[in-house]
Amino acid sequence: MADYQLIIIGGGLSGLAAGIRAARFGQRTLLLEQHSLPGGLNSYYFRHGHLLETGLHAMTNFARPADKRAPLNRLFRQLKLSRKRFVTREQFGSQIIFPGNRLAFSNDLSLLESEVAREFPRCRSSFSGLIRKIEDFDPFAPAPHRSARAFLHAQLDNPLLENMLLLPLMVYGNAEEHDMDLAQFTIMFRALFLEGFFRPEHTIREFLALLVDQYKGFGGELRLKTPVREILRYGDRVTGVRLADGEDIRAKAVLSTVGLPATAGLSGWKLDAEKYTGKMSFMETISLLPAKKSRELSRDRTIIFYSHDEDWDYRRPDRLIDSSWGVICFPENFQGIEAQKTMQLRVTHAADYHQWRQLDPSDYGAAKERCSQESRHMVGKIVGNYGQDIVYQDSFTPVTIERFTGKGEGAVYGSPIKIKDGRTPLQNLFIAGTDQGFLGIVGSMLSGVTIVNQHLLR
Repeated sequence: MADYQLIIIGGGLSGLAAGIRAARFGQRTLLLEQHSLPGGLNSYYFRHGHLLETGLHAMTNFARPADKRAPLNRLFRQLKLSRKRFVTREQFGSQIIFPGNRLAFSNDLSLLESEVAREFPRCRSSFSGLIRKIEDFDPFAPAPHRSARAFLHAQLDNPLLENMLLLPLMVYGNAEEHDMDLAQFTIMFRALFLEGFFRPEHTIREFLALLVDQYKGFGGELRLKTPVREILRYGDRVTGVRLADGEDIRAKAVLSTVGLPATAGLSGWKLDAEKYTGKMSFMETISLLPAKKSRELSRDRTIIFYSHDEDWDYRRPDRLIDSSWGVICFPENFQGIEAQKTMQLRVTHAADYHQWRQLDPSDYGAAKERCSQESRHMVGKIVGNYGQDIVYQDSFTPVTIERFTGKGEGAVYGSPIKIKDGRTPLQNLFIAGTDQGFLGIVGSMLSGVTIVNQHLLR
């Protein structure tokens, strides 16, 4: 007899959501997380008395509680959480900045439509047509890979506008260099532009606590600081897992949220690692500044997506970081968030895992400082100089991401090839999370719920 009906590897948001869904329906469920905290890519840590979030700039797919069909509200129903009691704070507004052109957008699509009409008047009607096509497109229907760039160009025939629309969608959810699968593009377009940004009233710490309490309340078991060494199998079926300390735990099914290459490595199924390992990773720098700097730097913007090059390309850089484009986030700049004694400024740039990995440990800290200085110089061109006002600063690199999340090569969005049905070559081993194809925080959690519903609650 199996010890558990379901073992979930990885205590990120998709794993927690899957665990809640399975435990809610009476399955004896064990969730295993290698780190000392849950959350995976979306967790937190403390430095000098300050709580610093990892991953969470904003949540996408904003919806009001009355919109029952919205992904956010469907998710809460599946997890049996009260949407009305979940207080959300909407963005003030965000911006896309390219040389000579700016587009503002908010949770009201009409703002982006008016901005496109102002900056690109010849694209007014074609942009409206693009919106209609995206609303009619079914991203979950079985289909071969289609180029989002080719689709956009056929609709708009304006490379600059196409790049400006792609940058936020790619940097917030694309594992593929240069281009993007059309299905992923439409999912992200809806999440960012048709629905919009928000964040919970409190930090990711409280949100994770809500999910863990719900999971445990349904009888689910959680083990932190518990790495999995191997997925045990007999023929084409898994029988459980072996932990790093040698303990074997049996299960009727295993759900992995640690990505395709890592799952294949644990279970011994042959996979072309080079083909399935993502190449896009990032360096993020978090700066704490005096609260009085907030108005001067942010000017009521929540997130800024920028490129100093009109011919922007989404790819792994040929150096430690590429500061010519990136994301500038003011994580307290949401409606109803009270001002603190300090403000946060978070900056994200594409980074090359291999060059960070090859650094001598004695050079690693100095390299982070050099990259942070380079970043401040480039970001200062957008928001103004802030380096002299920094109270405290911390950075994490692709190496950090790999160490604490298990994401191979720090690939935040996982494999460029997604397994939409969550199936693997082993009958009772399933994939959820970024490599199943749902992206963003809401999408990742829906991934966990969907795989449980489709394969484990029959």
